[in-house]
Amino acid sequence: MCGIAGIIGSNANPEVLRQMLTAQQHRGPDATGTFYETDIALGHNRLSIIDLSEDANQPFYSQDENYVLVYNGEIYNYLELREELKNTYTFKTTSDTEVLLAAYLTWGADFLKYFNGMFSFAIYNKKTKTVFAARDRFGVKPFYYAHHDDCFYFASEIKTLLAAGVPNIPNEKVWASYLAFGSYGMPAETFYQGIQQLEPGCQASIFQKQVVKKRWYHFEQAVHKQPVLDTEEEIIAYYTALLIDSISLRFRADVPVGVNCSGGLDSSTLLTFIKLTQDATACNAYSFYTGDERYDELPWVKKLVKTSGCPLRPVLFDDEMARTNFTAMCALQDEPFGGIPTMAYAAIFKQARQEGVSVLLDGQGMDEQWAGYDYYKNLIEGPNTPTATIQGVKKSPLRPNVLATHFIEKAEKPVYPEPFDNAMQNVQYRDLFFTKIPRALRFNDRVSMAASTELREPFLDYRLVEFAFAQHSKFKIKEGVHKYMVRKIVDGYVEETITLAPKRPLQTPQREWLANELRPLVENMVNILKNSSYKNWFDIAILEEELERYFDGDQDASFHIWQWMNLAELLATEKNNNE
Repeated sequence: MCGIAGIIGSNANPEVLRQMLTAQQHRGPDATGTFYETDIALGHNRLSIIDLSEDANQPFYSQDENYVLVYNGEIYNYLELREELKNTYTFKTTSDTEVLLAAYLTWGADFLKYFNGMFSFAIYNKKTKTVFAARDRFGVKPFYYAHHDDCFYFASEIKTLLAAGVPNIPNEKVWASYLAFGSYGMPAETFYQGIQQLEPGCQASIFQKQVVKKRWYHFEQAVHKQPVLDTEEEIIAYYTALLIDSISLRFRADVPVGVNCSGGLDSSTLLTFIKLTQDATACNAYSFYTGDERYDELPWVKKLVKTSGCPLRPVLFDDEMARTNFTAMCALQDEPFGGIPTMAYAAIFKQARQEGVSVLLDGQGMDEQWAGYDYYKNLIEGPNTPTATIQGVKKSPLRPNVLATHFIEKAEKPVYPEPFDNAMQNVQYRDLFFTKIPRALRFNDRVSMAASTELREPFLDYRLVEFAFAQHSKFKIKEGVHKYMVRKIVDGYVEETITLAPKRPLQTPQREWLANELRPLVENMVNILKNSSYKNWFDIAILEEELERYFDGDQDASFHIWQWMNLAELLATEKNNNE
């Protein structure tokens, strides 16, 4: 896990690249490497996970030194690929980095389909002066790019591009859509004009600053190739075998591996199979708590880890930590993020790193492949496709009524592709590629890398997602029970109270804190917003009414308050106006 950066054009010089690498130093504190040639500069921040030797540092060169690689991620099946390649390629390291480059040199651009992993990378060909870049199937690892001052820049984080002089001009359409509809933008978009993302499952050829993108992963085609099984027993056997392999692959590391857990079904499943496949006593289990019994899952977690054998490492996150970390977390994320639960999650990575654990697994992805959210039930009961919602919120979490007429007209209600012939799979597809997973992966990448730790997602193994996605809806929701097959898989391993428990959103006392303990912070952020150049995005009188209504007890949802705070900190504070 690392950070990558590059410049193509006349600005490709050591000073600009140094500024970029410094901005994302947290992503890779173990080594920093650079490559320069006329009009090309490549840089790398290394977090050493596999092959800790200096020989595996980057930029990594081919044996003839014509190809130069900068890479962020992990190829989990690198040992199997190395075995296939060893007869045609002589390896000098035991790293997955060299396997990636060897696969490219051996199999050409078709090599991506062989990888089971998370990655974003760029390979420079000195002879042709071209760069080949790619991103993994679900976009676990980021790849941002921009054209500015007749140069092309790419990096692992937006702040890295800003450090090179790329301006942070708000993309008003994305901001308006976020405030009006809760959308975080489409896969290629960011909240800033001119800064784009290479979409998940895409590759790009870059020559003389021109970018030609192409999709290399076709999820719909992959799903149609999956076996659709008829019985619970068949599905359990098939999926369990894949799950065991997925978790085993993600324990490949030359550093300690831990696990993040809550008290829910997904964590139960992950811990169950860690116990079945690994030495669980060597795998720390981390979980945050706030001291508020209405939200904390620590009692459930204690039961789980007692069964699994993993040593529990509870991490306290209180309102004072939320207050003191708010500004830094906004700067870390670069774009709006999900709320205080993301900040609490960040505390886990910080503690894990302090305890010498630099790889953590979590349970992201199970809800999307097995229909775990409450709104999926509507797809069994009726034909209409639901809009994206926030789990556990009864009323709308949004307040578009506070937006000025001229600004809300810039908002575009997102319309998502529906490539399948049924509502269930189309909503799963939306959640996988446009809503739930993209935003969670972005939030989690930033908080893990801020602590120089690597987060691995075993449930997002493409084999698991494709297979589960393809199965009939009756195995996803049965008699009103969501994630039915997952519950069947872990039945007998964990308590019935967990296997039968409904989906619970990852929660903190955000609503209460923002109205009480963190009220001064809220009021300060809103005042900054009201006195900034962005106040014309809002009808301030209505915004003030909504804020007072919230403080007076209308607190079913707090997301609209959080949106205003994020906007104020990211765009309206003095430091941002001076940039």
